[in-house]
Amino acid sequence: MSNSRIEQIIEEIEDYIDSCKGPLFGGGDKIVVDRERMEELLRELRMKTPEEIKRYQKILANKDAILADAQQKAEAIIAQANIQNQELVNEHEIMQQAYEQANQVIEMATSQAQDILNNATRDANEIRLGAIQYTDDMLANMQTMLQDVVEKSNSHYSAMMDNFQQFYNTITSNRAELAPETEEPAPQETSEAEEEADQ
Repeated sequence: MSNSRIEQIIEEIEDYIDSCKGPLFGGGDKIVVDRERMEELLRELRMKTPEEIKRYQKILANKDAILADAQQKAEAIIAQANIQNQELVNEHEIMQQAYEQANQVIEMATSQAQDILNNATRDANEIRLGAIQYTDDMLANMQTMLQDVVEKSNSHYSAMMDNFQQFYNTITSNRAELAPETEEPAPQETSEAEEEADQ
């Protein structure tokens, strides 16, 4: 099965996250994302999800067609058995043999028809369960990826604000250290007359 558009969009989001650069302050696994680009990918993902669901619903709808085809084949087998039974009965010499063969044919036809119905039902159920599991797995991967993006973005924002607060505290401390020097009064000059009076 070729990749669906949802898978392609998820791969585009993963590639985009891998291509994003880290923040200016702090490193680790934090990244800076383009909000507009991320929202564009998420919008397309939301638009494509209903289309994928319709696709799987169409697969499930084939269950009825499979069952109808199996029923038609079963009826054809039984009709052919009845014809053969009637032909055997019309021959008086082998009437007893005809009944035995007819019963065997009917039993075989009934068994084959039941097998066809059972196989068709099993196949339809497997298709339905597979489609549901496939959709749920994709949505779970998308949910995990988006949660990781949100957590990384919040972590990056918090780290950046911590750095700004540290810079602010450093500047405030430096100004506080300079304040006593800028506010100290200048020494007063004494006149020559005052110096002579003191002598």
